[in-house]
Amino acid sequence: MNRTKTLVLRLYNKKHGTSDTHVEEAWVEEMSVMNENNDTTGLNLLDTLIKPTKKKGASEPRDLLIYEREYWDSGFDRIAGIDEVGRGCLFGDVVAAAVILPRDLILEGVNDSKKLTEKKRDALYDVIMEKALAVGVGYADAETIDRLNIKQAARLAMKRAVEALGETPDYMLVDAEKVDMNVPQLSIIKGDANSQSIAAASIIAKVTRDRLCKEDWDTLYPEYGLSIHKGYATKVHREQIMALGATPMHRRSFLGNLLGEQQSLF
Repeated sequence: MNRTKTLVLRLYNKKHGTSDTHVEEAWVEEMSVMNENNDTTGLNLLDTLIKPTKKKGASEPRDLLIYEREYWDSGFDRIAGIDEVGRGCLFGDVVAAAVILPRDLILEGVNDSKKLTEKKRDALYDVIMEKALAVGVGYADAETIDRLNIKQAARLAMKRAVEALGETPDYMLVDAEKVDMNVPQLSIIKGDANSQSIAAASIIAKVTRDRLCKEDWDTLYPEYGLSIHKGYATKVHREQIMALGATPMHRRSFLGNLLGEQQSLF
């Protein structure tokens, strides 16, 4: 039996657990004929059989430093990643963070903050704060959101985060936004899933805002359940607004229908 037949036979045995010599020999001969018949079409049956296949759901690790390397190699040394959280909340500030990481540092586990557990975010928050060259956090409160609109308020929070770095970055990678500053920058769609610097900023902003919800803001307004829903429009949150009214930290521009319904009850 030639080498090709032997290898195909081993694959068949492994897959089917067979040991009958006649069945195995017949199967190998059939496969060999099929392989020969397919030579003219360029099909290699053996290659098809032994080609490794990815497990369902498996994927190659994503390189989160593609953008950073491009700009490092272009002479931009201190690159800031910028992201915000709380854009869709009914309550409280929109919070932004800016993070400058050392060149070529790889932070294991860093990803879009929304895809991480709270425990993992908290652990990575500590690592980022320890390893980062600079971290800045910026805020825009409910009054500012109502006055400017949420898009402009988010941009303002991002600008404040960069200003809080204590230095001007050479370049900025921003999650799907533009920061109103005279600094070279790139807006990246789904940046928190494609850039380590933005992902780090996402984690800092998310943990900062969540801690405000669980500690400061929940202490101020314990009846609203802020430590649980973090100010988002959950059923419980909407019901509490209907029952108790809006606080000074609720975004009036987000509550139009709810406030109208509440007024009609009294």
